[in-house]
Amino acid sequence: MRQELMSLPKTLAEDVARNLVMVAKLLDDEPEQAYQYARVALRLASRVAAVREAAGFASYAVGKYSEALAEFRAARRMTGNSDLWPVMADCERGMGRPERALAMAGEPEVQKLDRAGQVEMRMVAAGARRDMGQADAAVVTLQSPELASHSIQPWTARLRYAYADALLAVGREDEAREWFAKALEADQGGTTDASDRLAELDGVEFVDALDPEQEADDGLKPVAEPKAEEAEVEEPEVEEAEVEEAEADAEPEADAEPEAVEPAVEELQSDEEPEDAEDEGQDDDAEDSAEDVEPTKAEARSEDQAGLPEKDGDDS
Repeated sequence: MRQELMSLPKTLAEDVARNLVMVAKLLDDEPEQAYQYARVALRLASRVAAVREAAGFASYAVGKYSEALAEFRAARRMTGNSDLWPVMADCERGMGRPERALAMAGEPEVQKLDRAGQVEMRMVAAGARRDMGQADAAVVTLQSPELASHSIQPWTARLRYAYADALLAVGREDEAREWFAKALEADQGGTTDASDRLAELDGVEFVDALDPEQEADDGLKPVAEPKAEEAEVEEPEVEEAEVEEAEADAEPEADAEPEAVEPAVEELQSDEEPEDAEDEGQDDDAEDSAEDVEPTKAEARSEDQAGLPEKDGDDS
């Protein structure tokens, strides 16, 4: 790539290089931005094979398979090598043409690929089989010496993962779990989600403890303290109800006493009224008459007592 850029004017070469660096930096995590940088580089130097290849991978990352295939074909024409053959076949799959991808897997260009390229082509062919509804054939396609090897290569994790996924598609769940575990062992850079697939098969669900939305939901849920407060609020209500019932029971008794006393007083007053009272006004003075009677009786007793000594004196 450096030699290709050296053929460009210095300022232009620097601009193209900066854009290609950004494509490589953002391709995995932010493919949309990588795609934009690739388009800029493509406008600046469309006759540079490295630029066409970078533009192809950026388009492939955002799912623009038709654009990606065009850029890969252009880069292949410029360089004459077959390194891009597997990804070109996968673009055919992305465009909904798995039969063409499968046909490319049988082309002579596959024999020109290195071992990593051949493994990649095998995985693309297995994917094409699954796209065509041939799940069992996909499992057979992935069975190879590279899959059985115990050595760890850059492509080992992805190959084992693809095989585990193919096994799961045909209902061989126990074998799929075994190969997902093997893929996880070989996945040094975390290129697959084998751990998540294992957890899914085991029925394990992960919850992000630092999820702010989850914490907000938990904060809205009632806990033991509000229930205790509700209990404290209910107790005074019960006591007040008991007090009201007690007061309700006590009030009739208090009201009954005056009703029982008043008739007795009226009877006493009626007995103490003078029989020869002629006016209605004398009825109002009944209490005064009763008070006059009591002193009269007391005076009579005092007179009797006063007369006794006189009688004793006379006898003597």
